[in-house]
Amino acid sequence: MAHVFVAMSGGVDSSTAALLLQEEGYQLTGVYLRMFREEELGKAAGESCGAQTARRDAEAVARRLGFPFHTFDVSPVFRETVLQNFVREYQAGRTPNPCAVCNRAVKFGALLDQVRSMGADYLATGHYARVQRDQASGRYLLLRGLDRGKDQSYFLYMLTQEQLSHVLFPLGGLDKARVRQLAEEHGLVNAQKRDSQDICFVPDGKYADFIERFTGTPAPAGDFLDQEGRVLGRHRGLIRYTHGQHKGLGLSTEESLYVLDKDAAANTIRLAPDSALWSTVLTAERVNWIAIPELTGPLRVTAKTRHSQREAEAVVEPLPDGNCRVTFSEPQRAITPGQSVVFYNGEVVVGGGTICG
Repeated sequence: MAHVFVAMSGGVDSSTAALLLQEEGYQLTGVYLRMFREEELGKAAGESCGAQTARRDAEAVARRLGFPFHTFDVSPVFRETVLQNFVREYQAGRTPNPCAVCNRAVKFGALLDQVRSMGADYLATGHYARVQRDQASGRYLLLRGLDRGKDQSYFLYMLTQEQLSHVLFPLGGLDKARVRQLAEEHGLVNAQKRDSQDICFVPDGKYADFIERFTGTPAPAGDFLDQEGRVLGRHRGLIRYTHGQHKGLGLSTEESLYVLDKDAAANTIRLAPDSALWSTVLTAERVNWIAIPELTGPLRVTAKTRHSQREAEAVVEPLPDGNCRVTFSEPQRAITPGQSVVFYNGEVVVGGGTICG
């Protein structure tokens, strides 16, 4: 039977994924990833209590199920590909998607390469998504998880054909309630453990504070402008605001205003009424195609620009520079540079890219 390395975070999802694979007869090895060290994040040296608990829970599950367990330190590549990119994007006035970058470069990049060198046939995770081989084209397809409320295909759109050919997503056909039930039935220590809701390296959700600690430099204040360029007040640094934001502006105005765009070079933020936030067209760069080898002409898809939103009908067209233009059938609110736009055909992820305009 194939040898599968399971990336175990200490949570119920990856633990139940290991359980299901063991029941199918796979040879398993558990892996906990040390993504970062606390001193890299501008905190006290050593692992946080949360990281220690997560690793301990992952190891306890591996011990209960009876397979080997290792800790891999991927902090150098995580810092280079995820942390530094996250900081650069915010400083440039964009709002990045670090989970998609991590999946491509770290979990299914550096980690997959490492376990393959150790004899692994597959790397498995607790993502709610599915992989199928299309017999007609020979391509590996990425599909949504059947539990739409937990579906994580949006964060996996950057995976390559080579990566998809060596990954397993055992939870793709299950809902969260069933996953917890299975963990409970088998006495797993984390069966009722709360799901994490924030980015792993910013668990408190205070992105600006993280960036200032990471860089050691406070974000400079600048001007809020209206659509005509008139100064409305002062902002507390570009990194504290994102497209479409209304709360926390600290302004008193006659009408409700929202962040329309940010100019990193001038260190200014333009504000506008909600009506100015709606658009039908965007441009995407760093596009990755999964269901097709390349885009050669207009293609009808459904697309979404945020993980939490319902996708809308759109047409995606290739541009000469390798980017693509996406035209929605209905206006979309607060399309945000730096975020991901992901394309679907029913259950299948066609591809996606990074919004650049």
